[in-house]
Amino acid sequence: MCEPSYQLKLAHLYAAQMNVYGDRGNVIALRQRCLWRGIDLSVTAIEPGDQPDWASFDLAFFGGGQDSGQALIAQDLLERQGPGLRAALEDGLVLLAICGGYQLLGHYFLTHTGERLPGLGVLDVHTIGGNQRLIGNIVVEADLPTVGPVRLVGFENHSGRTYHGPGVQSMGRVLAGHGDNGEDGRGGAIYRNTFGCYLHGSLLPKNPQLTDHLISLALRRRYGPAAQLAPLDATLELHAQQTMIQRLI
Repeated sequence: MCEPSYQLKLAHLYAAQMNVYGDRGNVIALRQRCLWRGIDLSVTAIEPGDQPDWASFDLAFFGGGQDSGQALIAQDLLERQGPGLRAALEDGLVLLAICGGYQLLGHYFLTHTGERLPGLGVLDVHTIGGNQRLIGNIVVEADLPTVGPVRLVGFENHSGRTYHGPGVQSMGRVLAGHGDNGEDGRGGAIYRNTFGCYLHGSLLPKNPQLTDHLISLALRRRYGPAAQLAPLDATLELHAQQTMIQRLI
């Protein structure tokens, strides 16, 4: 069953500089699960120096990158994209950020070499670089309003330890792996429709429940609460997901 002529626009932030561990696959997953439903999802790459109309977008993706990649785009994010992107996120723009993108949505990232990269300050988190990397498969138990309780699987590889302030809610509880800082069991953060976490892998192909949750949020924001996603078979994806969960827990 196809959806009734829905159209959505996605902004892919700094695709060249922030694309490690297959993060681009998240954009592919969003586009494909829209396509299967007859939803037209157009993708616009946002590069340094661009001045997009953030109010025109429904979805955004911000991938991970090495410290050097983050340093290349941090000022552009803050000065050129900052005002418009902040306003759009406050207005409910749906954004998924992974690893380095997640860190730069917080207040700051203090690298292990002592360089302080300013963040956008959308998420009430800050990140401190460590000398030891947190690496391995991860399972996070989340509760997604349009889906319900779900266990998300991914792969984390980060030296930054991200700590939450009172202005965000945890995306979920870590059941296996390290999570945001390896200390408090938090796996990712949510503010309005902004989601940040350390789950590479890519995250969305492995977790169709989250993919559909993001699309559903974007549709409802654009077309109103009556906009509903048609059911879509995900038998193979969910079988692979459950196989990983059974191995890790």
